[in-house]
Order: sequence, then C-alpha cells, then structure tokens
Amino acid sequence: MARSRPNWRLISLVIAGVVVAVIVVANAHLVWVALESQPDCVPHARGAGEGQDYRAARSAC
Repeated sequence: MARSRPNWRLISLVIAGVVVAVIVVANAHLVWVALESQPDCVPHARGAGEGQDYRAARSAC
C-alpha cells in the first residue's frame, strides 16, 4: 500500500483560518463585553473643588 503524502498547503491554510477565526471571535467578545458592562451612575463630585474625591472628566448622568 502506498502512503499518501500530506497536503501541507491545505493544512497551513486550515491552521491560518483557525487562528484568524479565534482572533476575530476574541475581538468581538471584547467589544460585546465593553458595550454590555456600562456601569450605573454613582455619586461623585460634579464640580472642581468639591472635596478631595476624584470626579468624572465628562459625566454621563
């Protein structure tokens, strides 16, 4: 029986496709988490000089 040689071009294309797919899915997950995890409004100093606390650069509340 003759053994067939592996098609290295096809194998490399499949590996490259899997790597690209993993990167795309990971980036999509990061975007989804960033959009879904918006925190609720919390009390904070609104003007300059209101105590020693940090204040938001631009408040969305």
